[in-house]
Amino acid sequence: MRLRSIVSEAVRNISAGTARAAWFFLIVLITGLLLGGYEATSIVRLEQEAVTRIAADADTKALVGAGVDGVACDALTQVDNGPTLSGAARATDSITAASTPGMELPAYEVTPGFIPLLVSGGEDAASSANDSGSQASSTSGTNGTVDTSGIWVSTDVSRDFGLVKGSVMQTNHGDMTVAGVYSWPNDGRDSRFAYAAIVPVSASSGTFTECWAKQWPVTEQTDELLRSTAIVTASDGNTAVAQVNKSFDSRYDAASSYAHRMSAWLPYVALGVGIIVGVISVRRRRLEYAGALHIGQSKAAQMLGMHIETLIWSGLASLACVALLCAYCWRMSVDGWLEIFLAACRVPAMTFAGVTVATFLAGICVRESQLLRFFKSR
Repeated sequence: MRLRSIVSEAVRNISAGTARAAWFFLIVLITGLLLGGYEATSIVRLEQEAVTRIAADADTKALVGAGVDGVACDALTQVDNGPTLSGAARATDSITAASTPGMELPAYEVTPGFIPLLVSGGEDAASSANDSGSQASSTSGTNGTVDTSGIWVSTDVSRDFGLVKGSVMQTNHGDMTVAGVYSWPNDGRDSRFAYAAIVPVSASSGTFTECWAKQWPVTEQTDELLRSTAIVTASDGNTAVAQVNKSFDSRYDAASSYAHRMSAWLPYVALGVGIIVGVISVRRRRLEYAGALHIGQSKAAQMLGMHIETLIWSGLASLACVALLCAYCWRMSVDGWLEIFLAACRVPAMTFAGVTVATFLAGICVRESQLLRFFKSR
C-alpha cells in the first residue's frame, strides 16, 4: 500500500468512529490533566511554602551570645555559595525624642550589611518604603550600597512619630535624619526590631554581639560561617546559632520535601495508564487486524496505519494537556514556572510513550493465524 492510502484509511477510521478515537482521546487527556495537574499543584504548594519562609526570615540565622567581628560578618556574602545577605548588630543607648521626653525608643547599632536584612525581612517592605518616600538603595540579594547617612526606623515607629524618609528627629543624642523605613511584621520573628531605631555604624567600629546571615537553601555551612565571625573569648561556650523566626520548623529541608513529594511517582502511573490504553485500542480491533492480514495487507502497512491513528488521538490529547499545564504553571507559579511545567509535563509525556509502545507491541502480536480464534471468541 502507498503511504497516501495508509494515511487516508487511518483518517477514515478515526472520522467514522471505527478507532473510537474520541474515547481514547478523552482518557489520555483526563489522565494527563488529573495526574499532571496534581504534580504541578504539589510543586507550586512547595514553592509557595518556601517563599513564605523566605519572606518571614525563616531562612535567616543569627549567631548570638558572642563577640562578633563586624567586618567578617559583612564579608560572609563574598563566600562562594554563601549567604546572600549578612550583617552584625548590637544594642546601644536608647533614643528619646524631644517631642516625647518620657518615651524611650530602643536602638541598635548595625553594620551596613544588616540594613538589607531588615528591609528584605518584611512582606510590605517595598510598599512601606514607597509610603515613606523612595527607598535609598537596592537591597535585592546582596549587601549592595545602602543609605547609611541616618537612622532607619520600623513602620510602627514611623507611624507613631510621623516619620518618613528625610525627616529630622530631635533626640537626646542630637538631630537624627531618617534614612529609611523598614517593615518588620509580627509573625514569629525576633520582635526586638518591630519597634526600634537602627543606627548604621562602620563594620570596624568595635565588637558586635550578634551576626545574622540569610541563605536559601539553609545548610550546615551557614552555621559554620556564622561561628567563624566570633571573636575567641572565654565565654564562647555560651554562643549559639538560632533561627531568627522560630515559629517555623528549623528542620525544614526544601530539597528533601521536593524529592519525597507524594506526586513524584505519578509519571509511572501515567505510563501504566498509557500502556493499558494502548493495549485496549489494539485488542478491541484484533479481529479486524487479523482479517486484514488474511486478505493480503502487509504487516508493515498495518503497523504504520495503526500508529498513525494512535499518534493522532494520543498526540492531540497530549498536546492539549501540555498547553493547559503550561497555562496553569505560568499563572500559579511564584517563580521558576518553567521548571514546574517541565516536571508536570512528564505525566502526559509518559502517557503518550506508554500508548505508543503498547500499541506497537500489541500490534506485533496480532497474526493472521489467530483469525479463527479471534472470530470464535468475538
